[in-house]
Amino acid sequence: MSSLFGKPIDTLKGVGKKRAELFAKLGVPTVGDLLRFYPRTYEDWSQTIDIEETVANEVNVIKAEVLATPSEQRIRGGMILYKTTVADESGEMQLTFFNNPYIKSLLYAGKTYLFRGKVSSGFIKKEMTSPDFLPESRNLPILPVYPQTQGLSSRMISDAVKQALLLLGETVKDPLPAELRQQYELCHLSFALENIHFPKSEQELATAKTRLVFEEFLVLQLGLMKIKSRRKENNVHLVSSQFPDEFAELLPFELTGAQKRAIQESIDDMAGKTPMNRLIQGDVGSGKTAVAAALCFAVIKSGKQAAFMAPTEILANQHFNSLQVLLEKCGIKVELLTGSVTPKNKKRIAEELIAGEIDLLIGTHALISETVAFKNLGLVITDEQHRFGVGQRSALAQKGEHPHLLVMSATPIPRTLALMIYGDLDISILNELPPGRQKIETFLIDSGKRRRAFGYVQKHLEEGRQGYLICPLIEEGESELTSVTAYAKIVAAFFPKNTIGILHGKMKAKEKEQVMQNFAKGELDLLVATTVVEVGVDVPNAVIMLIENAERYGLSQLHQLRGRIGRGKHKSTCILVSDSQQEDTIERLKIICSSSDGFKIADADLKLRGPGDFFGKRQHGLPQLKIADMMSDIEILKKSQECARQLLESEEIQEEPYRFLRAEIRLLFSKSQDLTFN
Repeated sequence: MSSLFGKPIDTLKGVGKKRAELFAKLGVPTVGDLLRFYPRTYEDWSQTIDIEETVANEVNVIKAEVLATPSEQRIRGGMILYKTTVADESGEMQLTFFNNPYIKSLLYAGKTYLFRGKVSSGFIKKEMTSPDFLPESRNLPILPVYPQTQGLSSRMISDAVKQALLLLGETVKDPLPAELRQQYELCHLSFALENIHFPKSEQELATAKTRLVFEEFLVLQLGLMKIKSRRKENNVHLVSSQFPDEFAELLPFELTGAQKRAIQESIDDMAGKTPMNRLIQGDVGSGKTAVAAALCFAVIKSGKQAAFMAPTEILANQHFNSLQVLLEKCGIKVELLTGSVTPKNKKRIAEELIAGEIDLLIGTHALISETVAFKNLGLVITDEQHRFGVGQRSALAQKGEHPHLLVMSATPIPRTLALMIYGDLDISILNELPPGRQKIETFLIDSGKRRRAFGYVQKHLEEGRQGYLICPLIEEGESELTSVTAYAKIVAAFFPKNTIGILHGKMKAKEKEQVMQNFAKGELDLLVATTVVEVGVDVPNAVIMLIENAERYGLSQLHQLRGRIGRGKHKSTCILVSDSQQEDTIERLKIICSSSDGFKIADADLKLRGPGDFFGKRQHGLPQLKIADMMSDIEILKKSQECARQLLESEEIQEEPYRFLRAEIRLLFSKSQDLTFN
């Protein structure tokens, strides 16, 4: 199989140079890639129904005889219709095709075909408009539907896959040895590939998918576990194993039990034989920054330096302002390095850093620039992990000799999934909120009450508070800019006396930073924004948020958005606007109204939204999964993790039967920009 990944796709019959370029657009440059290019869905042609029994406004498959060659009819606007009638023993149905002159030579009177399409009720008889069809003789009851690009249809891809399957032969080397397949009740690779593309039944499709999902999870788990196990370098930045009581005395508040536990787990790592490599996962406002500050304190007091990288200038500034005030009380020097720092100051910072005069450097991507060098870097912290790839945090870590690594994430993820996604890290969870944190009241309304809700927002603005209005999600074919601009006009008309800022993803980074800074300074009363505010600066004076189209967001995303308010002493309110009448959608939105626990909300999101929607864009730093799904395939994931651990602990993975599995691991990780596996 691995040899097919070196075979260019244009060696297949019917795939020339131009079509190969289209396949490359889909990330399919080789025959092996094509075999692993799985259908996104399937059309089931196996369940045919009598014409009389077809259901209006639903997709039906009928088996019927064409009664007459399609006839041509011209209508207004130059459009040409082609109509014919088909029949089975139960009745007749009219078929209509638009602007398809070839249909006359594709459908022959007196012949029987399978037709698949949505049925509507006509004046005289039932109708199907532009249905797909197959000759009765074609024995393909379940047809694959592939991701496509312009000029390359699903049927063209399907034809190429058939050619590729012929190259597999009967002796394809399976990366999973027979003994392992037997232990986990998995089919052979050749059966799996044949039936994932062209299944003969639902049962054979399920068998093929289970095998391929297990293999993909196993390969990923083995790679991540291997990378993690390699981190056996000596800890050259030892710290005291005691909780830093001196640091706790600096704080104007009491640490929560969860914060103390996370700090101690991290310090135990930093006092151990190998460097710390830990993820701190905490809900919005759970106090991750205080944990990070404690670890900086511990490392710096042991004579080392620390680096703290944030994804935006405004977040870097926020961390700098809070940590400088806290740590400089005990003689720790903190500096800020971002793109906005003047060349003169950048030069000064670089000189003081290499001389060891700066203890903690906080900044953006500027920290990984070539001019930045540390005297003795002992700790690297990256904030909001989903914004950074593994490669970026590695680039910062390489500025020291095996420094300790702390990654912070504000996205609550159930622990099983967190272990999968951050497979190369140990995990600490902050599941308590600090005392005094305001509970955010959340209400669900329909658009008919929007004017009243705007009035409620206005009342808060008149009291000197600020608010967020989260823009409707864009419709297909509409640009983000159009959506935000149109909504901002509605807002401006209702709030003529207030200062309004606009924030959206199409703006340049500096423009976004400026708008957020203006809002943080209180120069703007209202911020009309898309989800780019999901990760943002603390604005304690912002106490109200209204989210349009709430039904179109996941619960976890709504929870992240809501976390922008409730950060000060004033009572905060979040208003969700939705006109959805669907029971499951209303149930989802009621969960966010009744709960403020991000981990409970994340669990509910997984159960209610289903596969594929929870994470949205794939997590940075991991090879992309092609068929496995971390939510719907959770039971297979657990089995693959158990198998991976067993193979590594017994060292069976090094034996001859697993040679092809080792090749699969190298192949998967070679395609990731962030991780390497030898």
